[in-house]
Amino acid sequence: MDTVIIDGLSFMMPLLCIAVGGIYSERSGVTNLALEGLLGAGAFVGALFVAFFGKLFPETSSAPMYFAMAASVVGGAVYAMLHGLLCVKFRANQVISGVVINILAVALTTFLTREINSGVFQAPSDKIQLGVSPRFDVPGLSKIPVLGAVFKSVYPFQVVILVVIIIAWYALYRTRFGMRLRACGDNPHAVDAAGINVQRTRFLAVMISGALSGLGGISFAYSFSANFSASIYVGAGYLAIAALIFGNWKIVPTVGACLLFGLARSGGYKLVQLLALPSSYSDLIMILPYVVTLLLLIFFSGTNRAPRALGEIYDKGKR
Repeated sequence: MDTVIIDGLSFMMPLLCIAVGGIYSERSGVTNLALEGLLGAGAFVGALFVAFFGKLFPETSSAPMYFAMAASVVGGAVYAMLHGLLCVKFRANQVISGVVINILAVALTTFLTREINSGVFQAPSDKIQLGVSPRFDVPGLSKIPVLGAVFKSVYPFQVVILVVIIIAWYALYRTRFGMRLRACGDNPHAVDAAGINVQRTRFLAVMISGALSGLGGISFAYSFSANFSASIYVGAGYLAIAALIFGNWKIVPTVGACLLFGLARSGGYKLVQLLALPSSYSDLIMILPYVVTLLLLIFFSGTNRAPRALGEIYDKGKR
């Protein structure tokens, strides 16, 4: 049971970070199917920092990981500007923009990873080594039966993401900026009439979405295989989109959706081990969170209420 909870949380926290990024974008009115590409681009920038500067730090130092997180936040935000420019500035179709950005991110990061490895490091590989992330137990709390597993073998990025999510929740629901952002997704003309720049608010929301996605992307890289490659995050962005939809574009319910997906994944792996099934069944278990997604879609899609102006291109001249 402890293993299911530990592994489930290590998958859930990066997924939640990405999903909250999607909430920021979509609550502002910009449909963001580009989460997959944003998390990949952000993680790539963080991995590049480790590749070029990681050797400057002692082998036992955790500093490269934290710098990689910061670089991923910046990288994801910068790459998200492309989606913001296309959707907000040039009023492109938001769905098509998201799909194109996802495809571009996978192709670009794969190509650049291979070229940098072969040209700079003389190592023909499509992966960037990051190193193993340290883990720790919370004294006292980790000794509690069953629930103590929440505080065992904790990745540092889980703590960082938890703090970021709390800040993101407060900013979205308890600040004037958050109120304006949410209003942009429901009634942008009223926001404009109040003298607030709708396009600027939406563009900033998309950048925040990219920053959070980048943080989630590098966290996935550290937790999955201690290296970066385009294959590690395939599907995570779309799973985050499903989570935020099931969470009704609200942060707290989205936490529950991400936890469900995380436990479904880790529970499936544990079931394969208990039944002593061939290793090929572990790959089959990878689809379990998506099966859960389909089931939730069947039973709960009728209760979802998207922001009223989600996906609508804002035209100041229309009322």
